Amino acid sequence: MSFPVFDLHCDTLSRLLGRNMDSFGSLLENDCHISLNRAMKLPGYAQCFACFTTDLWEDKAPVSAVQSFERQIVQFQREMNNHPDKIAMAYSARDVEENYKKGLMSGILTIEGPAGFGFDPELLGDLALAGFRMTTLGWNEKNVLTGSNVTSGGLTDLGRQYVKEAQAQGMIVDVSHISDEGFWDIMAITDKPVIASHSNSRAVCNHSRNLTDDMFRALCETGGLAGINLYTAFLGENADFDTICDHIFHFLELDPEGTHIALGGDLDGCEELPDRFTGVDDYPLVARRLQERGLDDTIIRNIFWNNALGVIGKCCT
Repeated sequence: MSFPVFDLHCDTLSRLLGRNMDSFGSLLENDCHISLNRAMKLPGYAQCFACFTTDLWEDKAPVSAVQSFERQIVQFQREMNNHPDKIAMAYSARDVEENYKKGLMSGILTIEGPAGFGFDPELLGDLALAGFRMTTLGWNEKNVLTGSNVTSGGLTDLGRQYVKEAQAQGMIVDVSHISDEGFWDIMAITDKPVIASHSNSRAVCNHSRNLTDDMFRALCETGGLAGINLYTAFLGENADFDTICDHIFHFLELDPEGTHIALGGDLDGCEELPDRFTGVDDYPLVARRLQERGLDDTIIRNIFWNNALGVIGKCCT
C-alpha cells in the first residue's frame, strides 16, 4: 500500500534562490531534494514551503532578508502559475483535499523566522491574506520575540503578542528552533493547536532542536503534532531508515494511536540525509520500513497525511 505525503517543512525556496540571491532555479526540475518531477512519483503530495526571513549569510548576502523574503514569495507564486496542471496553492485543508482529488499537488506558504518583516505582529494579517498558514518565532538566533535552541531565553512581551495575533489570523504557531523556555511560554498562552514542524525526539537523539517527552506530550494536549525531521544531526549518528523509524516509534510510545506525529523533512535545509534517502520521492521507502517493523497502515497514513491535514483544518481559516 502506498501513501500520499504531507510534509510540514522544507527550505526549497531559499535553496532555489541561491547564494547570490539573483536568480531562481526551477521547482519543476532541479538538483534539490524536492522538485515537482520527483514529487509526481508519489500518490499524493502536499508541501509546506518555508520562506526564510533571517539574513541567510549575514553580511555576505547581496540583498537584505526583506528582499530575499519577497523574492521567495514571488517565485512561489510564479511556480504555482507556471504549473497549474501539477500543483496549486492551498489555503485550507479543504483546498488540499480538493487538489488531491483532482490529482494536483498542494503548496502551502509558511514563515521561518519573522525577521524579514521586522517582527511586526500587525503585518501578520497581510501575510495571512497572502496565503501564509504557519510561522515560527525565529531561527537559531535570539530576537525580539524569543530566544532560540542555540541561545536560550523565553518569550518577550512582543513574542506573546505575536503568538496571539498569529493564532487570531488563522496561522499555526510552530515551535521548531525555539528555546526550551520559549516553548513552555507558548504552552502557557496558546488556545490553539501548536506544532513542531520539523523536530524529532530528544530521548532518541539528545539535541536541543528536538523535543523532550514532556514537550511532545504538551503538544499533544494542544491538539498539535511533531513533524519528523530527516536531518541526520537531529536523527543520530549513522542515520538510516531504521533511525527515522526509531523516532516515530518512540513518539508512538507516548501517542499510541499516532494522531500527533507527522512528516517535516527539512528537505533542502539538510546538509546530510539518512543513508539511501535522497529526496522527497524516497518517502515510500520510509513507509515500507515502518510496515516491515509492524506498524499498521492506518497509523502510517495518519503520519504521512491525515494528521497534518487535521491540524491545518483546525487552525487555518
